[in-house]
Amino acid sequence: MSGVVVVGTQWGDEGKGKITDFLAEKADVVVRFQGGNNAGHTIVFENKKFALHLIPSGIFRKETLNILGNGMVINPKALIEELEMLNNAGIKEINLAISDRAHLVLPYHTILDKLYEDLKEGKKVGTTNKGIGPAYSDKASRIGIRICDFVDLDVFYNKLNDNITYYNKIFKLFGKSELRVNEVFKEYKEYSIRIKTYVKDTGILLNKELDEGKKVLFEGAQGSLLCLDHGTYPYVTSSSPTAASVPLNTGISPMFIDEVIGVTKAYSTRVGEGYFATEFEDEIAKRIRDVGNEYGTTTGRPRRIGWIDTVVLRHSKRVSGITSLSIMLLDVLTNIDILKICVAYKLDGEIIDYIPASIKDVEKCIPIYIELPGWDEDITKTTKFSDLPLNTQRYLNKINELTGVDLGIFSVGPDRTQTIVLKEMYK
Repeated sequence: MSGVVVVGTQWGDEGKGKITDFLAEKADVVVRFQGGNNAGHTIVFENKKFALHLIPSGIFRKETLNILGNGMVINPKALIEELEMLNNAGIKEINLAISDRAHLVLPYHTILDKLYEDLKEGKKVGTTNKGIGPAYSDKASRIGIRICDFVDLDVFYNKLNDNITYYNKIFKLFGKSELRVNEVFKEYKEYSIRIKTYVKDTGILLNKELDEGKKVLFEGAQGSLLCLDHGTYPYVTSSSPTAASVPLNTGISPMFIDEVIGVTKAYSTRVGEGYFATEFEDEIAKRIRDVGNEYGTTTGRPRRIGWIDTVVLRHSKRVSGITSLSIMLLDVLTNIDILKICVAYKLDGEIIDYIPASIKDVEKCIPIYIELPGWDEDITKTTKFSDLPLNTQRYLNKINELTGVDLGIFSVGPDRTQTIVLKEMYK
């Protein structure tokens, strides 16, 4: 058995999709374990770009089984659109299994998401308005509709009717248009029929694969700092993108996890609201945004830019048990004279090496930097660490030193061939 987890160490958009796609070459199974279509991975495959929001990155390899785990919330309409996108691009052999325990995102969830954000006025969290939070709320409130309910049309109709009746009272109270259960059922009945063939008890399936010694890759969405429990609350997502959540969200034992790869950009980005200690906006930030194409896969929003923050990386290491770092988009930093690395924060005059729980304290944290010289050599054709310019090597080595995690992978461009692996991930 060999279980490898890929997690984001920042606020998402670190390049996990590329690493998962790359590592999927040797994987028998790829599993998405949390979140919904509020996140996205951009995969470059045969010189084509694919934006995946629900389906795991291993889908481009027909021999690889791809699983949507029980910890996800799945918008069936978005899932069908994604399957059609792949089909239209010539990806016709879809090896996919969907957990019968995963929860649905339905039209009333997206309406509620926007309604809740609008009610917050100046204190918005900055959600994608995809209905993810309300779907997880329903799950916790025990009124959620699961995939096993969805593919039993009688059960689905009854539960849908109950929930729409309930939520229509809220919509009416706030002057929103009410939903008609028969209209929603008619549309979603077709989605139910189309995905039924993929629905399985994926916990049993996954344990069987692991017991047989298969190589399994677990793919998280978003990043550790968006974790509902250990992120910069309340500016977080509604699930946990950490490796610690994998067993619960997939139905396996923690003993199956052998390696945790923490994916980080060579700098930092963030989409949405929330304090971002190393954020800056000047000509260098604009250059990084343009060269790195730092615009949200799901939203298209310009990403906020910051220097790499090793306080954040150490926090992610602690909550996910990271065993290797994968440093992405290193080439984006080429031709920047001075590079900064955040090594600690100053809070109320005290030097600290952690992220406070209180958002009030987080917002008072002042980053403490060290500076390293940059490089101007083209590194996009590099195939091994020793071929990198000395200043690039020093930059990577300093990050490893400050985090206490060995470098396992680094990337010098968007293509698979521009990914350099220094450590065997599967045991």
